[in-house]
Amino acid sequence: MPAYILVTAVIHDAKRFAAYGSANAALVARMGGKYLVLGPEGDVLEGQPTAGKRVISEWPDKDAALAYWHSAEYAEIRKLREGICDAQVILLDGFGNTTSQPNTTSQAD
Repeated sequence: MPAYILVTAVIHDAKRFAAYGSANAALVARMGGKYLVLGPEGDVLEGQPTAGKRVISEWPDKDAALAYWHSAEYAEIRKLREGICDAQVILLDGFGNTTSQPNTTSQAD
């Protein structure tokens, strides 16, 4: 079942952050992940807006995502963003395939 890493980051120094972004993108690809979203703040459809850029990466499974996150390579790359951004990182489980998604439509009794 795929897994997703969702990042919200407020970047304080875009020039220095670019070095982190480049190094991390190469590692994500090398470790089997792929970016689905690399973007600016989105449009809030409900609730209070939160500041920050959004990044969503997809991984083959939770173990692959955790292997990336806990790798020695990422530990070194993560040092590049210390002090230049405030980030929230969330690991999410995905659905195995589209036919196994739960029915989210309501039915009248």
